[in-house]
Amino acid sequence: MAKTAVSIFWFRRDLRLEDNIGLFHALKSNFPVIPLFIFDEAILDSLPKEDARVAFIHESLSKINSQLNEIGSSILIKKGKTVVVWKELISEFDIKEVFFNKDYEPFAINRDEAICQLLETNKSISYSFKDQVIFEEKEITKADGLPYTVYTPYKNKWLEKFQTMTPLREYDTSELFSNFYKSNFSFPSLEQIGFEKSTIRVKPFSLDNLKNYQETRDFPAVDSTSYLSPHLRFGTVSIRKMVNFAAKTNQVFLSELIWREFFMQILYHFPKVVTQNFKSDYDGIQWRNNEEDFKRWCAGNTGYPMVDAGMRQLNETGYMHNRVRMVVASFLCKHLLIQWQWGEAYFAEKLLDYDLSANVGNWQWAAGTGCDAAPYFRVFNPDIQLKKFDEKGIYIRKWIPEFDLGYGEPMVDHAMARDRAVATYKAGILK
Repeated sequence: MAKTAVSIFWFRRDLRLEDNIGLFHALKSNFPVIPLFIFDEAILDSLPKEDARVAFIHESLSKINSQLNEIGSSILIKKGKTVVVWKELISEFDIKEVFFNKDYEPFAINRDEAICQLLETNKSISYSFKDQVIFEEKEITKADGLPYTVYTPYKNKWLEKFQTMTPLREYDTSELFSNFYKSNFSFPSLEQIGFEKSTIRVKPFSLDNLKNYQETRDFPAVDSTSYLSPHLRFGTVSIRKMVNFAAKTNQVFLSELIWREFFMQILYHFPKVVTQNFKSDYDGIQWRNNEEDFKRWCAGNTGYPMVDAGMRQLNETGYMHNRVRMVVASFLCKHLLIQWQWGEAYFAEKLLDYDLSANVGNWQWAAGTGCDAAPYFRVFNPDIQLKKFDEKGIYIRKWIPEFDLGYGEPMVDHAMARDRAVATYKAGILK
Protein backbone atom coordinates (compact mmCIF):
# COMPACT_ATOMS: atom_id res chain seq x y z
CA MET A 1 0.00 0.00 0.00
CA ALA A 2 1.33 3.42 -0.93
CA LYS A 3 2.48 5.56 1.97
CA THR A 4 0.81 8.93 2.56
CA ALA A 5 2.83 11.91 1.33
CA VAL A 6 3.21 14.43 4.15
CA SER A 7 5.23 17.27 5.56
CA ILE A 8 6.19 17.19 9.23
CA PHE A 9 6.60 20.06 11.64
CA TRP A 10 8.84 19.03 14.53
CA PHE A 11 8.04 20.85 17.78
CA ARG A 12 10.93 21.27 20.23
CA ARG A 13 11.40 24.57 22.14
CA ASP A 14 8.42 26.25 20.46
CA LEU A 15 5.33 24.73 22.06
CA ARG A 16 2.66 26.95 20.51
CA LEU A 17 0.62 27.15 17.33
CA GLU A 18 0.54 30.95 17.28
CA ASP A 19 3.37 33.11 15.86
CA ASN A 20 5.59 30.11 15.12
CA ILE A 21 7.82 30.74 12.10
CA GLY A 22 8.71 27.14 11.30
CA LEU A 23 5.10 26.03 11.61
CA PHE A 24 3.95 28.96 9.47
CA HIS A 25 6.20 27.85 6.62
CA ALA A 26 5.31 24.18 7.09
CA LEU A 27 1.61 24.98 6.70
CA LYS A 28 2.38 26.76 3.43
CA SER A 29 3.93 23.59 1.97
CA ASN A 30 2.21 21.46 -0.67
CA PHE A 31 1.55 18.51 1.63
CA PRO A 32 -0.62 17.98 4.72
CA VAL A 33 1.37 18.72 7.86
CA ILE A 34 1.80 16.27 10.72
CA PRO A 35 2.71 18.11 13.95
CA LEU A 36 5.25 16.01 15.85
CA PHE A 37 6.86 16.04 19.29
CA ILE A 38 9.45 13.52 20.45
CA PHE A 39 10.08 12.82 24.12
CA ASP A 40 13.78 12.06 23.71
CA GLU A 41 14.99 9.27 25.97
CA ALA A 42 18.52 10.67 25.76
CA ILE A 43 17.22 13.60 27.82
CA LEU A 44 14.45 11.95 29.84
CA ASP A 45 16.46 9.05 31.21
CA SER A 46 18.49 11.34 33.48
CA LEU A 47 15.47 13.16 34.95
CA PRO A 48 13.49 12.34 38.10
CA LYS A 49 10.05 10.85 37.42
CA GLU A 50 8.26 13.82 39.00
CA ASP A 51 10.19 16.42 36.97
CA ALA A 52 7.90 19.46 36.78
CA ARG A 53 9.36 20.59 33.46
CA VAL A 54 8.32 17.37 31.74
CA ALA A 55 4.85 17.80 33.23
CA PHE A 56 4.76 21.36 31.84
CA ILE A 57 5.81 20.15 28.38
CA HIS A 58 3.08 17.50 28.51
CA GLU A 59 0.51 20.08 29.61
CA SER A 60 1.55 22.47 26.81
CA LEU A 61 1.32 19.68 24.23
CA SER A 62 -2.12 18.76 25.55
CA LYS A 63 -3.28 22.33 24.92
CA ILE A 64 -1.89 22.20 21.39
CA ASN A 65 -3.63 18.87 20.82
CA SER A 66 -6.95 20.30 22.01
CA GLN A 67 -6.61 23.18 19.56
CA LEU A 68 -5.84 20.73 16.77
CA ASN A 69 -8.78 18.48 17.69
CA GLU A 70 -11.11 21.40 17.00
CA ILE A 71 -10.03 21.36 13.35
CA GLY A 72 -9.96 17.59 12.92
CA SER A 73 -6.26 17.11 13.51
CA SER A 74 -3.98 16.01 16.35
CA ILE A 75 -0.35 16.02 17.41
CA LEU A 76 1.77 12.91 17.00
CA ILE A 77 3.64 12.17 20.24
CA LYS A 78 6.56 9.75 20.19
CA LYS A 79 8.96 8.60 22.87
CA GLY A 80 12.35 7.06 22.21
CA LYS A 81 15.79 7.78 20.83
CA THR A 82 15.35 10.56 18.28
CA VAL A 83 17.11 8.82 15.39
CA VAL A 84 15.16 5.61 15.99
CA VAL A 85 11.86 7.53 16.04
CA TRP A 86 12.66 9.25 12.76
CA LYS A 87 13.55 5.94 11.12
CA GLU A 88 10.13 4.61 12.19
CA LEU A 89 8.42 7.70 10.76
CA ILE A 90 10.27 7.30 7.48
CA SER A 91 9.03 3.71 7.21
CA GLU A 92 5.45 4.76 7.99
CA PHE A 93 5.04 7.93 5.89
CA ASP A 94 6.27 9.32 2.60
CA ILE A 95 7.96 12.32 4.20
CA LYS A 96 8.46 15.00 1.57
CA GLU A 97 9.54 17.88 3.81
CA VAL A 98 10.44 18.46 7.45
CA PHE A 99 10.28 21.87 9.12
CA PHE A 100 11.71 22.85 12.50
CA ASN A 101 12.96 25.87 14.40
CA LYS A 102 16.64 26.06 15.26
CA ASP A 103 18.06 25.19 18.66
CA TYR A 104 21.53 26.51 19.45
CA GLU A 105 22.72 24.19 22.23
CA PRO A 106 25.57 21.77 21.40
CA PHE A 107 23.45 18.65 22.00
CA ALA A 108 20.66 20.00 19.78
CA ILE A 109 23.03 21.02 16.99
CA ASN A 110 24.54 17.52 16.84
CA ARG A 111 21.09 15.91 17.02
CA ASP A 112 19.71 18.05 14.22
CA GLU A 113 22.71 17.40 11.98
CA ALA A 114 22.19 13.64 12.41
CA ILE A 115 18.47 13.88 11.62
CA CYS A 116 19.03 16.10 8.58
CA GLN A 117 21.55 13.59 7.21
CA LEU A 118 19.03 10.79 7.75
CA LEU A 119 16.32 12.79 5.98
CA GLU A 120 18.64 13.60 3.09
CA THR A 121 19.35 9.88 2.66
CA ASN A 122 15.59 9.41 2.44
CA LYS A 123 15.38 12.21 -0.15
CA SER A 124 13.32 14.29 2.29
CA ILE A 125 14.01 18.02 2.35
CA SER A 126 14.56 19.71 5.73
CA TYR A 127 14.09 23.40 6.47
CA SER A 128 15.17 25.18 9.66
CA PHE A 129 14.10 28.62 10.86
CA LYS A 130 15.09 31.27 13.38
CA ASP A 131 12.33 31.44 15.97
CA GLN A 132 14.01 31.31 19.38
CA VAL A 133 15.92 34.60 19.11
CA ILE A 134 15.76 37.95 17.37
CA PHE A 135 19.38 37.79 16.21
CA GLU A 136 21.34 34.60 15.71
CA GLU A 137 24.94 33.96 16.68
CA LYS A 138 26.45 35.40 13.50
CA GLU A 139 24.14 38.39 13.11
CA ILE A 140 25.64 40.46 15.93
CA THR A 141 29.42 40.49 15.63
CA LYS A 142 32.32 42.89 15.99
CA ALA A 143 33.71 44.72 12.98
CA ASP A 144 36.24 41.92 12.45
CA GLY A 145 33.46 39.32 12.36
CA LEU A 146 34.39 37.82 15.72
CA PRO A 147 31.77 37.33 18.45
CA TYR A 148 31.33 39.78 21.28
CA THR A 149 32.44 38.52 24.68
CA VAL A 150 31.47 41.67 26.60
CA TYR A 151 27.80 42.42 27.09
CA THR A 152 27.57 46.23 26.78
CA PRO A 153 29.00 46.56 23.24
CA TYR A 154 26.94 43.52 22.22
CA LYS A 155 23.81 45.17 23.59
CA ASN A 156 24.59 48.45 21.81
CA LYS A 157 25.07 46.65 18.48
CA TRP A 158 21.90 44.62 19.10
CA LEU A 159 19.84 47.75 19.77
CA GLU A 160 21.33 49.56 16.78
CA LYS A 161 20.39 46.68 14.49
CA PHE A 162 16.96 46.27 16.07
CA GLN A 163 16.09 49.95 15.70
CA THR A 164 16.98 50.01 12.00
CA MET A 165 15.48 46.67 10.97
CA THR A 166 12.03 46.04 9.53
CA PRO A 167 9.59 45.90 12.46
CA LEU A 168 9.15 42.42 13.88
CA ARG A 169 6.06 40.73 12.50
CA GLU A 170 3.97 38.09 14.19
CA TYR A 171 3.24 35.05 12.03
CA ASP A 172 -0.47 34.30 11.81
CA THR A 173 -0.77 30.55 11.37
CA SER A 174 -4.53 30.35 12.01
CA GLU A 175 -5.49 31.01 8.39
CA LEU A 176 -3.44 27.96 7.37
CA PHE A 177 -4.83 25.46 9.89
CA SER A 178 -6.75 23.61 7.16
CA ASN A 179 -3.38 22.32 5.93
CA PHE A 180 -2.84 20.17 9.02
CA TYR A 181 -2.96 16.42 8.40
CA LYS A 182 -6.39 15.05 9.34
CA SER A 183 -5.78 12.61 12.16
CA ASN A 184 -6.76 11.35 15.56
CA PHE A 185 -3.43 10.25 17.00
CA SER A 186 -3.56 8.83 20.51
CA PHE A 187 -2.36 11.37 23.08
CA PRO A 188 -0.40 9.60 25.85
CA SER A 189 -0.83 10.37 29.52
CA LEU A 190 2.10 11.64 31.56
CA GLU A 191 2.29 8.21 33.21
CA GLN A 192 2.48 6.48 29.82
CA ILE A 193 5.55 8.56 29.06
CA GLY A 194 7.06 7.30 32.31
CA PHE A 195 6.57 10.37 34.49
CA GLU A 196 4.34 11.46 37.36
CA LYS A 197 2.48 14.64 38.22
CA SER A 198 4.57 17.10 40.23
CA THR A 199 3.52 19.28 43.14
CA ILE A 200 5.60 22.03 41.51
CA ARG A 201 3.84 23.92 38.74
CA VAL A 202 4.90 26.43 36.11
CA LYS A 203 2.91 29.60 36.75
CA PRO A 204 1.14 31.53 33.99
CA PHE A 205 3.18 34.56 32.98
CA SER A 206 1.96 38.09 33.57
CA LEU A 207 3.10 41.20 31.73
CA ASP A 208 1.41 43.53 34.21
CA ASN A 209 4.33 43.26 36.63
CA LEU A 210 6.80 44.45 33.99
CA LYS A 211 5.54 48.04 33.93
CA ASN A 212 7.58 48.92 37.04
CA TYR A 213 10.23 46.27 36.48
CA GLN A 214 13.23 48.56 37.00
CA GLU A 215 11.93 49.80 40.38
CA THR A 216 10.94 46.44 41.83
CA ARG A 217 13.15 43.81 40.19
CA ASP A 218 15.76 43.68 43.00
CA PHE A 219 13.30 43.16 45.86
CA PRO A 220 12.36 39.49 46.30
CA ALA A 221 9.52 40.24 48.74
CA VAL A 222 7.71 42.20 46.04
CA ASP A 223 6.04 39.66 43.79
CA SER A 224 6.80 41.58 40.63
CA THR A 225 8.18 38.57 38.78
CA SER A 226 6.62 38.00 35.36
CA TYR A 227 7.20 34.21 35.56
CA LEU A 228 7.96 34.53 31.86
CA SER A 229 11.27 32.65 31.75
CA PRO A 230 9.91 29.06 31.67
CA HIS A 231 7.52 30.11 28.90
CA LEU A 232 10.40 31.54 26.87
CA ARG A 233 12.47 28.44 27.60
CA PHE A 234 9.84 26.08 26.18
CA GLY A 235 8.44 28.49 23.62
CA THR A 236 4.86 28.71 24.83
CA VAL A 237 5.22 32.42 24.04
CA SER A 238 6.95 34.06 21.08
CA ILE A 239 10.19 35.99 21.67
CA ARG A 240 9.07 38.46 18.99
CA LYS A 241 5.93 39.26 20.95
CA MET A 242 7.95 39.78 24.14
CA VAL A 243 10.61 41.95 22.52
CA ASN A 244 7.98 44.11 20.82
CA PHE A 245 6.27 44.53 24.20
CA ALA A 246 9.51 45.31 26.04
CA ALA A 247 10.71 47.79 23.42
CA LYS A 248 7.50 49.78 23.86
CA THR A 249 7.17 49.57 27.63
CA ASN A 250 10.38 48.81 29.53
CA GLN A 251 13.99 49.15 28.40
CA VAL A 252 15.36 47.42 31.50
CA PHE A 253 13.33 44.33 30.74
CA LEU A 254 14.45 44.52 27.12
CA SER A 255 18.04 44.45 28.37
CA GLU A 256 17.30 41.18 30.16
CA LEU A 257 16.04 39.68 26.91
CA ILE A 258 19.23 40.84 25.20
CA TRP A 259 21.30 39.13 27.94
CA ARG A 260 19.48 35.93 26.96
CA GLU A 261 20.69 36.24 23.37
CA PHE A 262 24.19 37.28 24.48
CA PHE A 263 24.61 34.06 26.47
CA MET A 264 23.15 32.00 23.60
CA GLN A 265 25.76 33.28 21.17
CA ILE A 266 28.52 32.74 23.74
CA LEU A 267 27.44 29.09 24.07
CA TYR A 268 27.35 28.68 20.30
CA HIS A 269 30.80 30.15 19.68
CA PHE A 270 32.43 28.73 22.82
CA PRO A 271 30.71 25.39 23.58
CA LYS A 272 33.48 24.47 26.03
CA VAL A 273 31.81 26.78 28.59
CA VAL A 274 29.29 24.04 29.37
CA THR A 275 31.92 22.29 31.49
CA GLN A 276 35.03 24.49 31.42
CA ASN A 277 35.96 28.00 32.50
CA PHE A 278 35.59 30.62 29.78
CA LYS A 279 38.73 32.20 31.24
CA SER A 280 41.27 29.40 31.12
CA ASP A 281 43.65 31.39 33.35
CA TYR A 282 41.24 30.59 36.20
CA ASP A 283 41.85 26.86 35.80
CA GLY A 284 44.49 26.86 38.53
CA ILE A 285 42.10 27.79 41.36
CA GLN A 286 42.19 25.22 44.15
CA TRP A 287 38.55 24.69 45.05
CA ARG A 288 37.65 23.20 48.42
CA ASN A 289 34.65 21.28 47.01
CA ASN A 290 33.54 20.10 50.45
CA GLU A 291 30.57 17.76 50.00
CA GLU A 292 29.04 18.47 53.42
CA ASP A 293 29.19 22.21 52.76
CA PHE A 294 27.52 21.63 49.40
CA LYS A 295 24.69 19.62 51.00
CA ARG A 296 24.02 22.43 53.46
CA TRP A 297 23.93 24.96 50.62
CA CYS A 298 21.54 22.77 48.61
CA ALA A 299 19.20 22.34 51.58
CA GLY A 300 19.22 26.03 52.56
CA ASN A 301 20.95 25.47 55.90
CA THR A 302 23.94 27.81 55.67
CA GLY A 303 22.93 30.17 58.47
CA TYR A 304 22.72 33.09 56.04
CA PRO A 305 19.01 33.98 55.68
CA MET A 306 19.14 35.35 52.13
CA VAL A 307 20.99 32.27 50.89
CA ASP A 308 18.77 29.83 52.77
CA ALA A 309 15.51 31.49 51.73
CA GLY A 310 16.58 31.38 48.10
CA MET A 311 17.53 27.72 48.17
CA ARG A 312 14.34 26.74 49.98
CA GLN A 313 12.27 28.69 47.47
CA LEU A 314 14.08 26.86 44.66
CA ASN A 315 13.59 23.44 46.22
CA GLU A 316 9.92 24.02 46.93
CA THR A 317 8.80 25.91 43.82
CA GLY A 318 11.41 25.60 41.06
CA TYR A 319 11.76 29.39 41.06
CA MET A 320 14.28 31.75 42.60
CA HIS A 321 14.35 35.53 42.44
CA ASN A 322 17.12 36.83 40.18
CA ARG A 323 18.77 39.02 42.84
CA VAL A 324 18.81 36.04 45.20
CA ARG A 325 20.31 33.81 42.49
CA MET A 326 23.32 36.13 42.39
CA VAL A 327 23.72 35.95 46.17
CA VAL A 328 23.45 32.17 46.47
CA ALA A 329 25.80 31.59 43.53
CA SER A 330 28.41 33.98 44.89
CA PHE A 331 28.14 32.32 48.30
CA LEU A 332 28.79 28.86 46.90
CA CYS A 333 31.75 29.88 44.77
CA LYS A 334 33.36 32.51 46.99
CA HIS A 335 32.37 31.75 50.61
CA LEU A 336 32.52 27.97 50.30
CA LEU A 337 35.02 27.76 47.43
CA ILE A 338 32.96 25.16 45.61
CA GLN A 339 33.39 25.28 41.86
CA TRP A 340 30.57 26.69 39.80
CA GLN A 341 29.88 23.43 37.95
CA TRP A 342 28.39 21.93 41.13
CA GLY A 343 25.94 24.79 41.52
CA GLU A 344 25.12 24.86 37.82
CA ALA A 345 24.25 21.15 37.91
CA TYR A 346 22.00 21.61 40.94
CA PHE A 347 20.18 24.52 39.32
CA ALA A 348 19.83 22.40 36.16
CA GLU A 349 18.00 19.80 38.22
CA LYS A 350 15.70 22.23 40.04
CA LEU A 351 14.99 25.35 37.95
CA LEU A 352 11.74 25.39 36.00
CA ASP A 353 13.27 27.91 33.61
CA TYR A 354 16.57 26.05 33.25
CA ASP A 355 18.28 27.21 30.10
CA LEU A 356 21.79 25.91 29.48
CA SER A 357 23.29 29.08 28.03
CA ALA A 358 21.88 31.43 30.67
CA ASN A 359 22.57 29.10 33.58
CA VAL A 360 26.18 28.48 32.57
CA GLY A 361 26.65 32.15 31.75
CA ASN A 362 25.29 33.38 35.06
CA TRP A 363 27.18 30.80 37.12
CA GLN A 364 30.45 31.65 35.41
CA TRP A 365 29.66 35.33 35.95
CA ALA A 366 29.22 34.72 39.68
CA ALA A 367 32.38 32.61 39.90
CA GLY A 368 34.42 35.18 38.00
CA THR A 369 35.44 32.58 35.42
CA GLY A 370 33.12 33.68 32.62
CA CYS A 371 33.10 36.33 29.95
CA ASP A 372 32.31 39.81 31.24
CA ALA A 373 32.23 38.29 34.73
CA ALA A 374 32.24 39.86 38.17
CA PRO A 375 35.85 40.44 39.30
CA TYR A 376 37.18 37.71 41.57
CA PHE A 377 37.55 40.09 44.50
CA ARG A 378 33.85 41.00 44.40
CA VAL A 379 32.32 38.89 47.15
CA PHE A 380 28.69 39.56 48.03
CA ASN A 381 28.02 40.01 51.74
CA PRO A 382 24.73 38.10 52.18
CA ASP A 383 23.78 40.13 55.26
CA ILE A 384 24.24 43.46 53.49
CA GLN A 385 22.23 42.11 50.54
CA LEU A 386 19.48 41.20 53.01
CA LYS A 387 19.43 44.69 54.53
CA LYS A 388 19.38 46.36 51.11
CA PHE A 389 16.78 44.22 49.38
CA ASP A 390 14.66 42.63 52.14
CA GLU A 391 15.05 45.10 54.99
CA LYS A 392 11.82 44.07 56.74
CA GLY A 393 12.58 40.37 56.34
CA ILE A 394 9.34 39.64 54.51
CA TYR A 395 10.97 37.36 51.92
CA ILE A 396 13.13 35.41 54.35
CA ARG A 397 10.28 34.85 56.82
CA LYS A 398 8.18 33.40 54.03
CA TRP A 399 10.77 30.71 53.35
CA ILE A 400 12.36 30.42 56.80
CA PRO A 401 9.45 30.18 59.27
CA GLU A 402 11.85 29.43 62.13
CA PHE A 403 13.76 32.68 61.57
CA ASP A 404 12.35 34.40 64.69
CA LEU A 405 12.68 31.29 66.85
CA GLY A 406 16.45 31.27 67.11
CA TYR A 407 17.98 30.95 63.67
CA GLY A 408 21.21 28.95 63.34
CA GLU A 409 24.72 30.39 63.25
CA PRO A 410 26.41 31.07 59.90
CA MET A 411 28.38 28.05 58.71
CA VAL A 412 31.29 30.31 57.81
CA ASP A 413 32.34 33.79 58.92
CA HIS A 414 31.92 36.31 56.10
CA ALA A 415 35.14 38.27 56.68
CA MET A 416 37.22 35.11 56.91
CA ALA A 417 35.53 33.59 53.85
CA ARG A 418 36.04 36.74 51.82
CA ASP A 419 39.74 36.93 52.64
CA ARG A 420 40.14 33.21 51.93
CA ALA A 421 38.37 33.52 48.57
CA VAL A 422 40.43 36.50 47.43
CA ALA A 423 43.67 34.78 48.46
CA THR A 424 42.68 31.50 46.79
CA TYR A 425 41.71 33.20 43.55
CA LYS A 426 44.82 35.36 43.55
CA ALA A 427 47.05 32.33 44.05
CA GLY A 428 45.21 30.22 41.49
CA ILE A 429 44.83 32.61 38.57
CA LEU A 430 47.46 31.67 36.01
CA LYS A 431 49.69 34.51 34.97
